[in-house]
Amino acid sequence: MKVILTEKVKALGTIGEIVNVSAGFARNFLFPKRLAILADEKNSNVLKDKQKGLAKKIQAEKVTAETLKAKLDGMTVELIKKVGANGRLFGAVTSLDIVKELEKHGVSLERRILQFDGSIKSLGTYDVKAKLFSDVTAEFKLKVSIDAAMAEELKRQQAEAQRRNAEKKAKAEAAKAAAAAEAEAAANGTEE
Repeated sequence: MKVILTEKVKALGTIGEIVNVSAGFARNFLFPKRLAILADEKNSNVLKDKQKGLAKKIQAEKVTAETLKAKLDGMTVELIKKVGANGRLFGAVTSLDIVKELEKHGVSLERRILQFDGSIKSLGTYDVKAKLFSDVTAEFKLKVSIDAAMAEELKRQQAEAQRRNAEKKAKAEAAKAAAAAEAEAAANGTEE
């Protein structure tokens, strides 16, 4: 069923768009909440008449998107995560994690508008794009860093591992030297 949206609907579209939805979704959700009207000949003509009013709504949403873009552009969001011994994250950073961190900075976004390359599974800095409106896209940096307490723990573990390796090497060298001395003593004992 084709409907004309009269309000912005999550995961569907913006004002004035003609979208194809299931009949039940239209009847049970969109029509009762006055989020859409049926896309027929009569309503298409009415929509053309209301285009000026809709243009104002669209312009207001675009201005809101522009102000949000001004906030986001150039922003660096730091996300602190737990990391395993090999330097990789436990799980991946999701768009939901990014949205929650942005809310702490006073920016509210839908997670579906965030775009980033691949999945974020290691520490570092990543570029994230947010498509705020049809032609308004904001870019910001996401810095994934390790928890300070966990960083200290990893350093301690690495130092302990290096100490153990040094002890193993020292024991191996001592055993090798003892075996060489024993072999030399046995060689000297057989000569006499």
